[in-house]
Amino acid sequence: MPEPLPDRIPPPPAHAPLPAPVRWLLLVFAACSLGLGIVGIFVPGLPTTVFVLMAGWAAARSSPRLHAWLWRHPLFGSMLRNWADGGRVSRRAKWSATAMMALCGAVLAISSAPRWVALGASACMACVLLWLWCRPE
Repeated sequence: MPEPLPDRIPPPPAHAPLPAPVRWLLLVFAACSLGLGIVGIFVPGLPTTVFVLMAGWAAARSSPRLHAWLWRHPLFGSMLRNWADGGRVSRRAKWSATAMMALCGAVLAISSAPRWVALGASACMACVLLWLWCRPE
């Protein structure tokens, strides 16, 4: 499905203003989440989508300008818009998450990590993948 043209992107949802201290805390949380999401683009095993969604949630409640930037961003915006449109996750994001979690599971299996750690982490990743693949596209 082609990406909508920038002038046809719907406006981000608006939220009621919060007290200043709460907005500042949420803004810090949004910045940290966005930073981790960006790092997750390059580091296998660190999820990008989840951190971008958390950044979008916090930015929507703390900084309309940051939220609007994320909403219209060529890479991150589609994740936020898909999630806002019924919790959808793109097939590409699902396959990417599957590949990265499989790689992490393989590394855990051949590493010197205790067997219970490798099995526990693999079971958690399998549960996340099951949930992820049940999400609409």
